[in-house]
Amino acid sequence: MDAPIFDPEAFRLTPQEAALTEQARRFGEEILAPRAARWDREASFPTENYRDMHRAGLLGICIPAEDGGAGAGFRAYCMAAAELGRYCGATALTWNMHVCSTLWTGALTEGLELDPATRAEHHRRRRLHYDRILRDGAIYSQPFSEGGAAAAGTVAFGTTARRVDGGYLVNGKKIFASLAGHADYYGILCTEDHGERLSRRDTLYLAVPAQAPGVSVVGDWDPLGMRGTVSRNLLFKDVFVPEDAALMPPGLYFQAASRWPHMFLTLSPTYMGIAQAALDFTIKYLRGEWPGTPPVKRRMYPTKQIAVAQMKVTLEQTKALWFQAITDAGPDPTKDQILRAWAAQHSAMENANTLCALALRTCGGQAMLKSLPLERMYRDSRCGSLMLPWTAELCLDRIGREALYEKEETDE
Repeated sequence: MDAPIFDPEAFRLTPQEAALTEQARRFGEEILAPRAARWDREASFPTENYRDMHRAGLLGICIPAEDGGAGAGFRAYCMAAAELGRYCGATALTWNMHVCSTLWTGALTEGLELDPATRAEHHRRRRLHYDRILRDGAIYSQPFSEGGAAAAGTVAFGTTARRVDGGYLVNGKKIFASLAGHADYYGILCTEDHGERLSRRDTLYLAVPAQAPGVSVVGDWDPLGMRGTVSRNLLFKDVFVPEDAALMPPGLYFQAASRWPHMFLTLSPTYMGIAQAALDFTIKYLRGEWPGTPPVKRRMYPTKQIAVAQMKVTLEQTKALWFQAITDAGPDPTKDQILRAWAAQHSAMENANTLCALALRTCGGQAMLKSLPLERMYRDSRCGSLMLPWTAELCLDRIGREALYEKEETDE
């Protein structure tokens, strides 16, 4: 079995964190790795993986213990997700979309302001969703993108929800909607339409049943990488959802996005895992130990030794920064903590591909073959920098601006 990405003793993990990451690593190596090439080749959703994750309790990893889940906090989830991403990037990335429906509504909300009655109602409603996950293996998704600036958090979502008797009517479109056609519920971020100008403060988070009248999945899916995410387009035409579809009370998502920015860091664990996997492969391949390849050693060449050293340095730098960032996570972070979160996101997304590219060059031509996983890692890793709400470009833009300006400071 592979060594952990984050050694429990060296990184001072809690017993729960050590146990969950070990479970994820074992599950990834035994269940995910042998199937990963299939989902990539077919651009098909890893349904079998989700059935196995349900049986293993992984679909409820962030459901609070009092509600029957594993009760993982933010850091524990991120490290477990990195271990899964090490073996199948597409499964880990879609699993993130599912888990966030429980992380955001669970541990994340406990540090936010809610009056007692609203909190009690929130707990009642989220339990309905948690029970579906734990009992039935229901899969939730979390489509963000709409083709504009909403997913980056600068304008209101164009997908709207209008109050009607007993619930809401949802209208709009989501693009690059991971799990489209395969999730049981779509956790839609939309704006409550009061008949006036749409406002980010009125963002709602609603669980729309996949089979509800007016929901349709359209478009093809044949991308460069992360092919198993099946991120097609979702259309909503006068889709009715009841009040109990609310995953968060009105106004709570805006409070969370403003006060808990690390909630948007959860795409990065997959790429942290891919970064580790690139070095794992390179070492085994150069030692002549990769299964299914001839036992030819290539480790004696100085150029390859230097390349492995460069990879190790880059990986350890990324791990240290990323681990500190996920440790910082919580409500109302300092300016330095937010800057570090953006730096960690940028580093994980960009360095994963840097490591995969160096691994390909170092291992040589055979590593480009689809019979080996490295070329898939390379393609999957290239996609991370493009992912909203914190793309690599947006991270650099925000780091530069926020480092140079204090709040409300201008040059006038």
